[in-house]
Amino acid sequence: MLYTKKGDDGKTELFSAKGGPASGWGCDQRFSKSSIIAEALGSLDELNSFLGILKSRSNQGQTFLQIQGLTLISVVHEIQENLFIIQAQVAGVDKKIFETKISDMEKMIDEIEKKLPPIKTFIIPGVNEISAMFDFARTLARKTERRVVAVSEEKMVDIDANTLKYLNRLSSLLFALARFSALESGKKESNPTYS
Repeated sequence: MLYTKKGDDGKTELFSAKGGPASGWGCDQRFSKSSIIAEALGSLDELNSFLGILKSRSNQGQTFLQIQGLTLISVVHEIQENLFIIQAQVAGVDKKIFETKISDMEKMIDEIEKKLPPIKTFIIPGVNEISAMFDFARTLARKTERRVVAVSEEKMVDIDANTLKYLNRLSSLLFALARFSALESGKKESNPTYS
């Protein structure tokens, strides 16, 4: 069923792991769709959906990047899987991001950084389509991080420290992937002139 009518009053609900998915999850509480937690869940969904667009464009043969033996598509897919874990956690389900996911991401960032020219100033997004999309995903990741931090600070849901670390590293990885995509395309990045 694609609609339930339960949200017609502008409210939605959190879930707990009472009984698990087979029993439909137990509803903990109803809350406004304009609340901090709804904003966090919406931002996670927005980022994940945009990464789907990026992955689909990459899948059309527009890029053949490989990092640590992984294709760009598999890297993006793994990020999407992890965002679902975070979304479940923000919704009150007992799911966690493990430290290994953060260290794997750091290794990937480090490997990409070794291939890139050093950054001396800001970079104007849009060297090519994939690079621009990674830059846009980076901004969505930063927004998502802010929303999840707000949920954590309000103590509406217990947000694991690894979740906050993962979201912080994610924008760095997406920036690295934007620059790597630009480099691999052979096009030169440009910097703002402020003039």
